[in-house]
Amino acid sequence: MADHCESPSLVISNSKTAIIGAGFSGIAAAKQLCHHNPMVFEASDCIGGVWKSCTYNSTKLQSTRKNYEFAEFPWPNRNDPGLPSKLEVLDYLESYAKHFDVLKLINFNSKVVELRFVGNAGYCWDHQPSQGQPVWEIAVQTKDSDNLKWYAFEFVVVCIGQYGDIPKIPEFPSNKGPEIFKGKILHTIDYCKLNKEAASQLLEGKKIVVVGYKKSAIDLAVECAQANQEGQPCTMVVRTPHWIAPNHWFVGLLFSFFYTSRSSELLHERPNQTIFRTLLCFLLSPLRRGVSKLMESFLLWKLPLNKYELKPDHTFEEDIASCQLATVPENFFAEADKGNIVFKRASEWWFWEEGIEFNDNTKTKADVIILGTGYNGMKKLKTILPEPFRSLIDYPYGIMALYRGTIHPLIPNMAFVGYVESVSNVGASELRSKWLARLVDEKFKLPSTEIMVEQTLRVTELMRRRTKFFKRPCVATFSINQADEMCKEMGCEL
Repeated sequence: MADHCESPSLVISNSKTAIIGAGFSGIAAAKQLCHHNPMVFEASDCIGGVWKSCTYNSTKLQSTRKNYEFAEFPWPNRNDPGLPSKLEVLDYLESYAKHFDVLKLINFNSKVVELRFVGNAGYCWDHQPSQGQPVWEIAVQTKDSDNLKWYAFEFVVVCIGQYGDIPKIPEFPSNKGPEIFKGKILHTIDYCKLNKEAASQLLEGKKIVVVGYKKSAIDLAVECAQANQEGQPCTMVVRTPHWIAPNHWFVGLLFSFFYTSRSSELLHERPNQTIFRTLLCFLLSPLRRGVSKLMESFLLWKLPLNKYELKPDHTFEEDIASCQLATVPENFFAEADKGNIVFKRASEWWFWEEGIEFNDNTKTKADVIILGTGYNGMKKLKTILPEPFRSLIDYPYGIMALYRGTIHPLIPNMAFVGYVESVSNVGASELRSKWLARLVDEKFKLPSTEIMVEQTLRVTELMRRRTKFFKRPCVATFSINQADEMCKEMGCEL
């Protein structure tokens, strides 16, 4: 936490609302709340969030344009079946921001380092958002100054997401950590900051080990393989294989039909369902398992998962319920077939002087080890939130339980957009921002704090039961139902 004076002088602002972050969620919130003239604080010098700071030049969107767009601003070429590149995604967001004139609201190079609650200690969501008095003070550090500027707001929207900024680093036994390795170690977030020339110098002619099997690790392995066509193969250390999908229209058709339609949600449990719905889910459970088996069989036929011992030990449905499914580049297994990517299955690993050692007593030499081990989004939030709210956000099960995926029932006058994953994260952020704007405008009233707490815990427990990979909020199997409930609460139709 940054040092600050006990009684900082506040910067006078005409805005009563603050938005932290200018990625897709932050821009969506800014558009929906633009009539409140919000101040948007963005730590970098441009919009884009993780698409700008935590992706490679080779990264592509994992879904079609239609599944990753704002309802109020369709892609210009939305029927193109190809997956958009990183630059296309950023151009789309830039066009959206310019079209709705929200760039003027953004304060770039302005990093929020601390929040302070100055509202009534007994205040809660049983009332509408406070009007006419500051509830939160925000400390902002600009790029050209070491001094903090403090701002006071009635309402704060946090849109910094779960990814980026703070890498998740595994823990290692004594004398087996990174300190004993003689080569170079970095995280994927560090690799993303390299320009093309620096990345080539890092990879070319080197023994590269990539730890992880999620989207960032898979994309990076392809880049390593292409940089070393005549050199050393890239080794991927895979602890837990997850189901992956090729960029193929038929896969997308199957997925859309079985997992993103209203009829498909009849197969899955949802929060607050009636006894009849519970009975229906039970009767349809064989069909649900059959659909999962069908998808598994198709992917095993389409991809050489058995050949490389990458077939997951769990069902396809579990990866959907935990938002774990990744789309692989078209040349991923082509590079593996050429020997440029090799896979090492290992439940445990640690460092040794010349590389990585595994629990089966084998070793792999490396010049460079890149950790694709994810990010610590909870720690990122805790660095800016004050107590007692800091202690509330990882309850229960180490995740943040949010009512309607947007507000914490025990943190007043604050919203979180972009934390709950869905089938379409952009559409979900847009809808939650609309819901939030109507709440701030007092277009509807929330239930009591007790009811909201009960509801969020019920949703969290449902997500936990659906998959053993429950690490972050994911409503993929009941996203349409949740959208319907939000629209009903707002008094509109989806």
